[in-house]
Amino acid sequence: MRFGILGPLRVGGGEATVTAGRDRTVLAVLLLRPGRVVPVDDLVDAVWGERPPATARTQLQSCVSRLRQRFVRLGLPAGTIVTDPAGYTIRVEAGDLDAEVFASTVETARRNAAAGRLTEARQHYRAALALWRGPALAGIPARSVRQRARALDEQRLAVLEDCVDIELRLRMAADLIDELTEAVERNPLRERLRGQSMLALAAVGRHADALAVYREGRQMYAEELGIEPGAALQALHQRILAGDLALSGPESRATTPVRALPRTISDFTGRQQTVARLVREIEEGSRVQLIDGMAGSGKSALAVQVATAVAGRFPDAQLFVDLYGHSERSPLSTASAAATLLRQLGVPAERVPADLADRLAMWRSELAGRRAVVVLDNAAEAGQVAPLLPNGPDCLVLITSRRRLVGLDSGRPSSLPVLDADEAVELLARVAGAERVAAEPEAAAEVARRCGHLPLALRLAGARLAHRPRWRVADLAQRLAGASDPLAELVAGERSVARAFALSYEQVSPGAQRVFRLLGLHPGHRIDNRVPAALADLPLPEAQDALDELVDAHLVEEVDPGRYRLHDLIREYARTLGAGRETASERRAALGRLVDFHLQVTASIGRSLETGSEQSLFDLPAPVLPDLVAATAALGRPWLDENRSTLTALVRLTENEGFLRQSWLLARVGWVSNFYGGHLDDLIETHQIGLRAAERLGDEEAVATMLNYLASADYRRARFAEAIGRLEAVAGLYRRLGRSDKLRKVLGNLGTAYALDGRAGQASEMFESALALARRTGDPLTLANALNNVAFALISRGRYDEALRMCRYQAALARQVGDLRQLGNAIGHLGMVRHRRGEHRPARRLLHAGLGLKRRVGNRYGEGELLNELGMMEREEGRPEAAGALHWEALVAMTDAGDLVGQCASRNMLARAILDQGDVASALDLHRRVLGDATRLGARYEQARALDGMARCLPHTDGDQARRYAARALALFRQVESPDQRDTEKLLAELG
Repeated sequence: MRFGILGPLRVGGGEATVTAGRDRTVLAVLLLRPGRVVPVDDLVDAVWGERPPATARTQLQSCVSRLRQRFVRLGLPAGTIVTDPAGYTIRVEAGDLDAEVFASTVETARRNAAAGRLTEARQHYRAALALWRGPALAGIPARSVRQRARALDEQRLAVLEDCVDIELRLRMAADLIDELTEAVERNPLRERLRGQSMLALAAVGRHADALAVYREGRQMYAEELGIEPGAALQALHQRILAGDLALSGPESRATTPVRALPRTISDFTGRQQTVARLVREIEEGSRVQLIDGMAGSGKSALAVQVATAVAGRFPDAQLFVDLYGHSERSPLSTASAAATLLRQLGVPAERVPADLADRLAMWRSELAGRRAVVVLDNAAEAGQVAPLLPNGPDCLVLITSRRRLVGLDSGRPSSLPVLDADEAVELLARVAGAERVAAEPEAAAEVARRCGHLPLALRLAGARLAHRPRWRVADLAQRLAGASDPLAELVAGERSVARAFALSYEQVSPGAQRVFRLLGLHPGHRIDNRVPAALADLPLPEAQDALDELVDAHLVEEVDPGRYRLHDLIREYARTLGAGRETASERRAALGRLVDFHLQVTASIGRSLETGSEQSLFDLPAPVLPDLVAATAALGRPWLDENRSTLTALVRLTENEGFLRQSWLLARVGWVSNFYGGHLDDLIETHQIGLRAAERLGDEEAVATMLNYLASADYRRARFAEAIGRLEAVAGLYRRLGRSDKLRKVLGNLGTAYALDGRAGQASEMFESALALARRTGDPLTLANALNNVAFALISRGRYDEALRMCRYQAALARQVGDLRQLGNAIGHLGMVRHRRGEHRPARRLLHAGLGLKRRVGNRYGEGELLNELGMMEREEGRPEAAGALHWEALVAMTDAGDLVGQCASRNMLARAILDQGDVASALDLHRRVLGDATRLGARYEQARALDGMARCLPHTDGDQARRYAARALALFRQVESPDQRDTEKLLAELG
């Protein structure tokens, strides 16, 4: 192993160390996070604390440089420490770092233990423990280092305890006594170690010594912590006193008790017979209990009550996890549930395996020998919980679900009924007030009966009384009796959850009821106050009044001013009501208004964000609700960003409900938010749905539109071959349909894809063809868009004089029509041209103006493009630090936009700035990584720039390699017809 942190810091595989204090701290922090980027700020904080000097970053670079030199002297690669834009990373191969060897050896031990191979498990545990040479990173005082080192020391103790458990089960108690005595002396408050020491002493007949260890611990806990020993240690003490010791079985495991159960609810009522039966079955050996029942029947409360009642029989751990099977959140995956349970058992997050099989193996291993009760609450289906069931007879699992989990091979099912009459009245009294209910026993019994004795309905009724102190119980009973039969629904079959909310529903006005029923049609999680106005065809003030009434009745939750949410069970109730009380035509009309509202608002906002040629692709009829659409569209892009997930859900809904034309139109009008905001997954999903809808309609123009905008996602993700294939198909469709107006736009897109694929000649042909079509239209904005593409191609090929004329013409047209997006493109390109012609002062002014316009329209890719250009100017003018900052900002923008080639470009330019700052190793490493990424993407221009940059890093250390890199770069630059080839030719000449 080349690096050691399980003890004093060691480097090089032998006894060599790093002596300089700051260098030791930097190396320690890097080794504590191997393979991960450690931010510069974290390193500065570790070395200097809260008051770093102004030169901290420079001194940090010196530390890294000295470490690299030290590594070379010790036979390690200088590139072991890698510079990243965000910080530094240490590269550690398998077997190089003792902490990683320790972790992998422990995992092997745990897998063997879980499989019952105790001897092999012990061997691996002991091999792992033998790696330790003392406290982790001893002698390095930095606060952040000490925190992580203490965590490593804690892991060692936990592994020692796991190993001792195995050795006690292998009847090796006599060999453990000295080691455990010393370990307890060093860690006197660690109950698990103390219990293991007691077990070992008792196993060899030294019961008095074992009891003395307990007394010493009890005294220390009282003096140091003011508490008694835990339940497990007390139980072990009693067993030793009674001479009841079974060292050969899992009971010999002494663990620190884990208590993660929620508290039992204070007004838990009834269920005495059910609780007694479950406890009896558990005492008789039943180890998996399945508790199912209708929503609101108290399944979770019962499971916690039973788990608490039997906790004394399972003293080592009482665990609880909500699986979110039927809730607003998505169901918890089995992997996430296992991780949650492991963390409750005290397993550090960094020790939890990423692989599901390994995670489940660790879960079973951690439970092996523990007497634990586990509550798996709110399960979605059998497959979610089956992998979590532990082996062996020492663990109890209580599983709750709204459904019967018939897919589980094991487990005794219990379907939870409603409360009996007396229990129902008692629960009502606990919620509404005992004196108040006792004063009107007959009315209380009537309320309980009308609630169907369902706990959730009783709680709702009791809360209504509690918040209306002037009401008598009889008043509520009369309201229930006079309602339009809501309580009959509360007690009927599978839909009991919906009926549990009927009391609140019937207390609101008919108008609010209608709004509530229609809200069940909305597919999103968040609802703004305009949605009910669209659904119910109401003026906005009336819709707001209905929402306020529903909030008061707790049928709708107001999460932010003007923003609402329906709990998933109440949403299901609303859908059920709507299906029963609105006709199919009424429901379809409401859905149509909802879809039209979102379509019209999104289109209206989109028109202000897209160019004129793009606007023509979604001509729509007049809106159904023009006033509401106009008021909402005035909110602009923030509304679009807030409702993006709802728009995606609506595209799904329109496909399912047969609104096929609206389906592809919704996808199209939502494109601008998804594309420029970098939400490419949403863009792809919606346009794939839209494509299916267009194909079902037989609408070839719609098919072409969907393919065109799917290609934009391919473009952003550097899938240029896929983009070209789609766009060529679109061009063929438009040619056949005689749609020259739309063909022009697609030819421009195709040209861009060709250009980025390194096919400059074909790109120019496409751009020129698009420009010719644009000139025929006579539309200035259409022409401006075509000129933008031609200018881009001319700049890429170094034809700056021609590009300058095109950009000026484009800017004049964009000003004429007042289009900010094309104006920003034109001014940005003008700045790029002036810069490359050597005219830096006007270039800087133009680039900053273009940057401001791109930020106004939300074009993150365009921001990145101009930030990179400004960074190039800073570097050329001898300010590499300022250049690096601009390129880093550009990288963030390109990442937000989801543009992979743009990210490569930003990193290549950042590497050049780093090289000019004197950090050759970091620049070389960054260029190499860009070369790998650009090669995978097929981005030949960025491959060439990376190779050129690598050549510039090596002229003084490896001239032959530098020449090879430069030659490869030149060949690629010539392929893509880039003007950069001239600089590379000069570099080759200098290299000889």
